[in-house]
Amino acid sequence: MAKSSYRPDGVYPAIVTPFTKEGEIDEEAFRNVIRYVFDDLGVTGIVPAGSTGEFSSLTWEQHLQVLRIAVEEASGPVLAGTGTSGTSRTIKLSKAAADIGADGVIVVSPFYMKPTNRGMYMHFAALAEAVDIPIVMYQIPVLTGSWIPRTVVEDLIVEYKNIVGLKDSSGDIKYQQELLERVKGPVDPDFRIMNGWDEIAFPAFCCGIDGTILASANFLGDYWVQIRDLVLEGKIEDARKKEMEIHKITRIITATGAAGTKAALNMIGVKVGKPALPLEIGGSISYELREELRFELEKIGKATRPTYEKLEPTPEKPLEERFEIIGIAGKQITDFKMLVGEALFGGGAEVAHIDLLIGLKDGPVGEAFAKVFSGLEKKEGIEGLLAVTQPNEKVRPETLIIPTVTVTDLRKAQMIYGPAQSAVARAVTESVKEGLIPEELVDKLCIITNIFVHPTAVARHRVYINNYKAAKQAIRRALEKYPTLDELMESAEMSRHPFRHEP
Repeated sequence: MAKSSYRPDGVYPAIVTPFTKEGEIDEEAFRNVIRYVFDDLGVTGIVPAGSTGEFSSLTWEQHLQVLRIAVEEASGPVLAGTGTSGTSRTIKLSKAAADIGADGVIVVSPFYMKPTNRGMYMHFAALAEAVDIPIVMYQIPVLTGSWIPRTVVEDLIVEYKNIVGLKDSSGDIKYQQELLERVKGPVDPDFRIMNGWDEIAFPAFCCGIDGTILASANFLGDYWVQIRDLVLEGKIEDARKKEMEIHKITRIITATGAAGTKAALNMIGVKVGKPALPLEIGGSISYELREELRFELEKIGKATRPTYEKLEPTPEKPLEERFEIIGIAGKQITDFKMLVGEALFGGGAEVAHIDLLIGLKDGPVGEAFAKVFSGLEKKEGIEGLLAVTQPNEKVRPETLIIPTVTVTDLRKAQMIYGPAQSAVARAVTESVKEGLIPEELVDKLCIITNIFVHPTAVARHRVYINNYKAAKQAIRRALEKYPTLDELMESAEMSRHPFRHEP
């Protein structure tokens, strides 16, 4: 296909840009991720130096380097991101992309300055007059603060034949349908409409758009190719079911952009490093969302659950008398070292933070369990209670709940020894049912949880949900030893308390 006749369709990842620790382009990692999306996922083409490619963090030299590597390594079309906030710079960068060998350029509407409709028209018109390479306009109002009106699109493509398409990342499917009805049909049937909002890709396919340019296609490109093929074959229900397998992931990626996409690629073993500042782990993607993303990737087989140390029995030892107080005297237990887990979930007053210890009853965790439960270790306003299920049955393994905030009134007590207590009980019970905690050892282990419930929390159901999810994550983290010490150290500088900037 001659470059002048290039028009995009199909599935394009908005490819990430890997950086070294020194802030340079990690060429080896970049080439690897390009090969991955083509060879393993079967995507149609790629978009380097786009929003997910963190183009705004690239120097001029790095931008050109990214485009050169993409053209050299890609086994399909390269639609180069060349949009900037200024017209003259955009023209210069687009000419450079054409010289490098890109099949087309994708140009975001001018950001920061928020041009008028006339200014928007003149920007793209000047570009179209200056270059011969096919141009795809790019609308992402959540980042630019402005829209490309349908009338501007219509006027441009009537006048300039090298403006061949538009990527819409507004998330507004009505806008895409307007383009289908009033631009693609009557004005230019070959004009290409590409959806750029992950959450609406399936309904957009059903409406008849030509393709997608998505952040999630970096690691879900195979899913999007299958979903598009099913829609084209008229198998809408099959396509819907396929999309629902990944819909939660698309929500997370839509909310977290390049930071979430890089986190997902790292989780599945395609190492691309961290995003460049000002994006950051713990903010641009919160720790809780990163855990949710990991769980969802495990469900569809993209990520492998970290192997955890199996709780295999060792030679039995007699139970020490200190455990008689909680009714387990006479049982035999095994030796196992202490495991530690921590998780944060939710936000605002109903945020949940849980620290927990898992260990054998005949060990340091069991000793601490007995001391707290028996009242030997007790502080004013801090009372440890067993996690119970309905109707008032102790969970297995026995789990002690200790509040980290002093209980000074009945309302606080009801929040902690109510929804939070029930939530932890559910999390422990489900961890046994799912096989994370071996059934044969539930009577030989004990768990101690420190739970944080904010003194101003009022939404009981949200306290319950957040503590349930935090407890599930903390248990998994403890048994899987995740994150590792190296991973914790790597992100230590970005860690912060959830209320650090609160009054």
